[in-house]
Amino acid sequence: MTPAPEPQRLLDVDALSRALERFAVERDWTQFHSPKNLAMALTGEVGELVEIFQWMSAEESADVGTDPRTAQAVRDELADVLIYLVRLADRLGVDLDAAVRDKMQRNALRYPADEVRGSNSKQPTTRS
Repeated sequence: MTPAPEPQRLLDVDALSRALERFAVERDWTQFHSPKNLAMALTGEVGELVEIFQWMSAEESADVGTDPRTAQAVRDELADVLIYLVRLADRLGVDLDAAVRDKMQRNALRYPADEVRGSNSKQPTTRS
C-alpha cells in the first residue's frame, strides 16, 4: 500500500522564516521575540495598515496599492504584517501551510459555495 501523496503546498515561507531567524539572531533580538511580544507587534502593524484606509471610501480604498501617495506605505505595512506573522508562527511551531489548508477545508464545509454565493453573512450553514 503506497502512502497518500503529500498535499500541494499553498504557502511556502520556509526561506522567509530562516531569513527572519537569522536577522533576529544577528541582532540578538530573539530574546524579545516571545509569542506575546510578536502577537502584540503584529497587532500594531495591522493597526498601521488599517490607518492607511481610515476615512477612505470603499472606492478610494481599492486604489491604495497603486496610488503613489499610499502605495509604498501599503507595501511596507503588508511586509511588516507578514514578517511578524511568519515569525510568530515559527516561534509557536505552527506550519502556516498546513494551518491555511486546514482552515480553507473547514471553511469550504462551513460555507458551501452553492449556499452562500453572493452573501456576506457569517452564519454557518446548517449542513453537518
